[in-house]
Amino acid sequence: MAADATENTNFTIKRDPGSPGFVRRAWRRWWVKVLAFIALMIALAYAALLIFVMPGLPSVDTLKTYEPPLPSNVRDTNGMPVYSYARERRVQLSFDEYPKLLVGAFLSAEDKTFFSHHGVDYPGIVSALIDNLRSSGRARGASTITQQVAKNLLVGNERSYTRKLKEAILAYRIENVLTKQQILEIYLNTIFLGRNAYGVEAAAHAYFDKDVSQLTIPEFAYLAILPKAPSGYDPDRQTERAKARRNYVLNEMLANGYINQAQHDAAVNAPLGTVNKRTASFESVPGYFMEEVRRQLIEKFGENPEGGRNPFSVYAGGLWVRTSFDPAQQTLAQKALRNGLLRYDRGRGWTGPLKHVEIGSSWQSALLGSNIALDYEDWQAAIVTDAGGSFGLGFADGKTGTMSRSAASMPIRGGGGVAADAIKVGDILAVAPEGGGYALRSIPKISGGFLVEEPATGRILAMQGGFDSRVQAFNRTTQAMRQPGSTIKPIVYAAALQAGLTPASIIVDGPFCVYQGARLGQKCFRNFGGGGGSGPHTMRWGVEQSRNLMTVRAAAQTGMSNVVKLMDQIGVGKYPPYLSFSLGAGETTVSRMVNAYSILENNGRGRPSTLIDYVQDRRGNVIWPENWRPCDRCNAPDWNGKPMPRPVVRLKQIVEPLSAYQMVHIAEGVIQRGTAVVLRDLDRPMFGKTGTNSGPKDVWFIGGTPQMIAGVYIGYDTPVNLGGYAQGGTLAAPIFKEWAIKAYDGMPKIPFRAPPGIQMVRIDRASGKPVYGSWPTDDPKASVIWEAFKPESDLRRGPIRRDLPTPIATKAPPPPKANDDGDFLQRQGGIY
Repeated sequence: MAADATENTNFTIKRDPGSPGFVRRAWRRWWVKVLAFIALMIALAYAALLIFVMPGLPSVDTLKTYEPPLPSNVRDTNGMPVYSYARERRVQLSFDEYPKLLVGAFLSAEDKTFFSHHGVDYPGIVSALIDNLRSSGRARGASTITQQVAKNLLVGNERSYTRKLKEAILAYRIENVLTKQQILEIYLNTIFLGRNAYGVEAAAHAYFDKDVSQLTIPEFAYLAILPKAPSGYDPDRQTERAKARRNYVLNEMLANGYINQAQHDAAVNAPLGTVNKRTASFESVPGYFMEEVRRQLIEKFGENPEGGRNPFSVYAGGLWVRTSFDPAQQTLAQKALRNGLLRYDRGRGWTGPLKHVEIGSSWQSALLGSNIALDYEDWQAAIVTDAGGSFGLGFADGKTGTMSRSAASMPIRGGGGVAADAIKVGDILAVAPEGGGYALRSIPKISGGFLVEEPATGRILAMQGGFDSRVQAFNRTTQAMRQPGSTIKPIVYAAALQAGLTPASIIVDGPFCVYQGARLGQKCFRNFGGGGGSGPHTMRWGVEQSRNLMTVRAAAQTGMSNVVKLMDQIGVGKYPPYLSFSLGAGETTVSRMVNAYSILENNGRGRPSTLIDYVQDRRGNVIWPENWRPCDRCNAPDWNGKPMPRPVVRLKQIVEPLSAYQMVHIAEGVIQRGTAVVLRDLDRPMFGKTGTNSGPKDVWFIGGTPQMIAGVYIGYDTPVNLGGYAQGGTLAAPIFKEWAIKAYDGMPKIPFRAPPGIQMVRIDRASGKPVYGSWPTDDPKASVIWEAFKPESDLRRGPIRRDLPTPIATKAPPPPKANDDGDFLQRQGGIY
C-alpha cells in the first residue's frame, strides 16, 4: 500500500461540476462578462451621445429669457381692444396669476410628482413600461411636464427614441437653470389645448368664454385633460369620453389633496359647461380698416419671427397697436355706403352666387373654408346642400334651413330666367329669414369706398372699402385708382389763388381750345352735359356750379406746371402738365383725396393720413414711430387750470394758408347754392365738392366740417357707365348725408378757422364787386355775401396793395348800426 501510494503521488483531482464552489465561480465569471459588456455598451452609448446627440442639443439658457409667441392686439381710438393678429391664440400670464386649483388639476393629470423629480420621473417610466407590456392598446407615455416643455420648445414632435433621449437630457438641464414655478409658467402659457388656443388663459376663453380666474373646479379639470389629445376630448363630438376623463382628473385631485370630498362630488356631477366653438367676440369688427393696419404693420415689422431674429413680428411679437379706429363712425360709414350701393342696385336682378365650392364630405367645412360671411342686417351666407323641390341651406354654425323656389324667383341680371333655375348644390348665397324660411338676397355688383378723417391730425377714423370685406376683399379706399372728376377742382383753384387770383376774379365760362401738337391736334373742352358756356363769372360761381370751362381756363392762366406741382405736394398724385388733369383725368384714391381736403381745411397744413397712432412692444415700450414722445399731463388725474395738453402733431405747411382758407370758404358755397345743395339742411358750417367723371363711370363727394372730413365714391370695379342721371350730387352726396346726420349729431357747430391775414369783404356774389349799402343775410340765395380776401387784394385799385393795416379777426363781424358804416370800417381796418 505504501509503495502504491508512493507511486501515485502525481494524480489529478477532478472537480465535481455540481459542487457549490464550482457553480459560484462560474456565476462570478459570467457576471463579470455581463457587467463588462454592459460597461462597454454604456461607454459606447455615452460616446455616441457625446458625438451624435449632445452637439446638436439646443441651449436651455434660452429658456431664461423665453418669450412665447403672442398675438398683436389692436386698440381703437378709445383704447379698447378691437382686433388681434395671430396664428396662435395666446394670453401670457405669470405663474402667480394662475389659480392654485388649476395648477393642481394639471399636475394631477400630467405629472403628480413634478415637485419631487429632477426632470425625469424614473419610477413613472418603469410603471409605464410595465403597463405597456401588459396592454395591447395604445402605449402610455411617462413624459414629465419638464420633458413636455423641452419637447415643445427645444426638440420638436419627432416620434423616435432619439427624441426621447434628447428630451430627457434637456429636461435634466432645464431643472438646473429654471425653478419649478418658472417651468410651470412656460408650460401653462404655451401648451396647445385645441380650438387654436395656446396656453390656459386662451383656452379658458375658447371653451368657457371666461378668464382663467373665473373658472370652476370641473372647468379646471376639463382643461387639464386637453394636452394629451384636444380633438379626442372635444366637448361637442366626444362629450361622454371627455366627461369620463375629466372625472378621472377630479379623482386624482382628490387623492392628491387638492380638493375635498364635497368639492369632488359636486364637480363630478357638473356638466362640461363649454360654449360653442368661438373666437374673440371683437373679431366682428369690419375688416377693411384692420386689414389695412395689418398691411402697414407687416411692411414695418415683418410677418414671422424668423427664428427669433425678429422680436416684433406681427403674428408672434405681442405688439400693442393703438389706432385711430372709431367704432361708432365705422358703423355709420359702413351702413351709409351699403345702403347707397343697395339703392342703386335695387331692381337690377340677381348678381349670382357669392362663390361655388365642392361640398365633399362636409358642407359645413366647405362653407367655413370659403371664408365668406355677411353681417348686413339679418343677411347670412348659406351653402346650398340640396336643390330639389326646395333648396336645402346650411349655415356656418351648423344650423340648416330651407328656401322655397318662389323665395328665389329674383330675375337674373342681364336676362336669362330667374335665380331659382340657376342655383345648384355648392353655391354660397346671401339669404335672409322670411316667412318661416329664407329668401334670396343679392350683393350689389357696384361698389365703392367711404373714408372719414380728422383734419387736425390726419388720423383716419373709419374706412369702408366695399360692401363686405369677406365677400369683396379689395379695399376701394386705398387700392382703387379712380378718376376723381370735379373733386379735383378745389386743388386746381387753390393753385390759382396762390398764383394771385381771388374768389371774385372774373373767369369766362366759354369755349376753350388748346393745340396739343401735331400728333394730338386741337383739344376743345366742354362743360358737363355739353354747352358752350354762359359768359364771365366769378371764380366762386364757377366752383359752386362746377363749370369745366372756367376750371381749364383758370388752370391755363395759373400754369398747369404749377397746378400739377400742388397736386403732387398735397398728395393726390404725380401727373403730367396737361389741362385734362385739371378736370380729374388723373387717377387717385379716396384716401388721398380726403387727406388733400383735410389739408385745405387745416389752413394748408397736414401730413399723409395715418391709421396707427403708435406701436408698443409686449413690455409697453413705444417702438414706432421712432420719434414718438408722450403727451405731458395728458393722463393727469386732476386739471391744473392750465390749457388742456395736446399730443404733439408734426404738420407741414403744404398750401399757402390764406389760399387754403379762401378755397374752403368758396367750397362752403357748393353746399349752400351749388351741386351739393342736398346737404344744406344739415345746417352747420360745411364745405365740399361733388365729382362725376366721364361716362359717368364714377361719382364722388368729398367734404365735411372742422371736426371730420369724409369722402365717398361709387362705381363698378371694371368701369361701366352708371347712367345719364348719375352724378355726385344725386348718388354720392346722399350717402355722405346719411352718414353725416348721425355722425355729427351732438357735435358743436364750429365755423372754419381763418388764418391771420384774411379779410372778410362784402361783395356782390354775381359780379364780385364790393358792396357798401347792404349786408349779407342767412339766405343762401342772397346777392350780397361775405368773401375772403388776402391783405394785398384791392378790389378798387388793382390786385396788390401793400399798405393795408393788420389783418382783422377771423370771424365775420355783426352788421353795424344805421349810419355808422364809416366808423365801423375805420375800426376794423378792412374793406366792407
